Amino acid sequence: MVEKMGAKGQRYFRDEQKASKKRPIQGSSGDEGVKRKRLDAMTVGYFRRVSDRLKEGFTEEEERDLFVENVLLEVKGKANLVAMDMTGSLALERLLSLAHPVQVGEVLAELGGETGSEFKVAACNRCGGHVIESALRQAHRWTEESPSEEKPDIAETESEDCGILEAQVQRLCAVIRENIVEFIKDPYGSHVLRTLIHVLTGCLIREHSDAQQAKKDRRSQTDITDFEIPTSFWWELKYLSDSLMENVNVCATNASGSAVLQTLLTVCHRKRPILCKKLNKSIVGYLTSLSSASGVSPLLVFLKDPSCSHLIQTIFRFSHKALLRDVYRKHLRTQLMSLALHPIANYTIQTLIEASTRFKVFLKIFDELMEGFEAVLAAGHMGVVVQLAESCVRWEERQSEMLQRLLQAFHCSEPASRQVSCLPLFLSLLAYEVYYNTETAEGDTVTQRSLSICYHGSRLVQALSGFKDRSILMNGLHGLTSANLLTFGTDRMGSHALQALVTSASDKGRGKILRKMEELYIQLACSRCGSRLLEAVWNSATISQRQSIAEILVPSEIQLRSDQFARHIWAKFGLTQFMKRRAAWQEVQTGESKKRKLFSDILE
Repeated sequence: MVEKMGAKGQRYFRDEQKASKKRPIQGSSGDEGVKRKRLDAMTVGYFRRVSDRLKEGFTEEEERDLFVENVLLEVKGKANLVAMDMTGSLALERLLSLAHPVQVGEVLAELGGETGSEFKVAACNRCGGHVIESALRQAHRWTEESPSEEKPDIAETESEDCGILEAQVQRLCAVIRENIVEFIKDPYGSHVLRTLIHVLTGCLIREHSDAQQAKKDRRSQTDITDFEIPTSFWWELKYLSDSLMENVNVCATNASGSAVLQTLLTVCHRKRPILCKKLNKSIVGYLTSLSSASGVSPLLVFLKDPSCSHLIQTIFRFSHKALLRDVYRKHLRTQLMSLALHPIANYTIQTLIEASTRFKVFLKIFDELMEGFEAVLAAGHMGVVVQLAESCVRWEERQSEMLQRLLQAFHCSEPASRQVSCLPLFLSLLAYEVYYNTETAEGDTVTQRSLSICYHGSRLVQALSGFKDRSILMNGLHGLTSANLLTFGTDRMGSHALQALVTSASDKGRGKILRKMEELYIQLACSRCGSRLLEAVWNSATISQRQSIAEILVPSEIQLRSDQFARHIWAKFGLTQFMKRRAAWQEVQTGESKKRKLFSDILE
């Protein structure tokens, strides 16, 4: 079997490549450094076929291992040329993800050369940088067995795997520390540095082989894998952190360097919180120590800088209570309004509000921003307003003031009859006169117009649904027409706001809303967003409310079971069982309800 697979693997990667070695390498020159050597056309074609074969995948592990071994034999001796070639680097990247740790370590050893100095050339190359990153990401697999046929002692094997990779990572760390400024500023080298930081802390972000999938997952929470690392990596991380702090002036003002520090703070917050606290304090100390105009904090300049503002956001996000309090008292007090109105700094203020929510300093930040609340709205910086509302969910004593400010800003506070229309105004972020296009006098009625919903409007209503007093919003919800309620429930953004309102209501209040929605159940079930809303409502409903929903859905069995969205609702609600064995259905629903309540009590 081995011989057969060996022949199969050699068919692609041994005989053809031997022929190509006889040809001179194009682009070579007698003087080193005058013109970089390149792979010849035949070798490039070979690695293109390697990539194609890797895409096809392997059915057997032994065949895969033999394939990887054969290709790496051809890479040996010219790893740098392959890594810095566009076609060769793509093949080598995929190959390293399948290679054993010993093989990965050997490739890294060749890329670094005898002294490790060649790491810099490869890491700062647009193709070579990706190859080194791919090799570093294999660190979490270094406890795997050696590919050797003679199985040695497992403990010895794991020690060997770890030793080869550990040594090469340490060599790379030394090269980066010696050339730290060049790595920080280089767009490709900085990415290698960021990946190295992840490896040194023992956590990696999941790779995306498909660009479309990566785009989708960008909206969701980052998937991070933790793994065991050698003790030496903790020391390497410390030395690297010290080196970065010595050059914090470069990191703070350079876009690539700022991203490196953000990565360092993020992973240290996860794995080494004490170091993260120290780094936060050091960076803020540097930023606030620079000279500036008399009476003006230098931190204000960095808050408005496109690169450094992202770094300060990360610092605020992972800051402890004392640091946030000192930054506010010494540098930001009386300056929050001007920053909230700034096109760049307002994002940093949003992060400051979010980070301070757990501490009493939030109350001072809230009070200062309330002084110019309508100016923030007029500037269109709704992120600041939404973040204030979300933070007020934790601080009940500020909820009433926040709601009154919103009612006044949208011109629906007085007369009291206008308050019923606040929900459409919040969802659309339009003032009363603009939304209804009228200058109606007090006591006059206005005609309902079609509901319009925007992203920040939906987020604002979701935040307000967490307030203790939601009566104004609920009254507005009851005042919507059936057409507007259907738009609300089937809209991509509005459905989340309606879900928050319905699920946060009491059982009695939810019952009133569901009675108003009864005629819309079928249309909601047949909608992409509406079906998700209906499922969330079902999960929060009582047994009697579920029974009422089921009784309305069952008569439309044919329509529901044939619809691409509604058929999932039919299955999840157990409507077939509801029709044929209602007692069994009720028993199942009662069990699920008790289980959900139990978990809810535990979480609370």
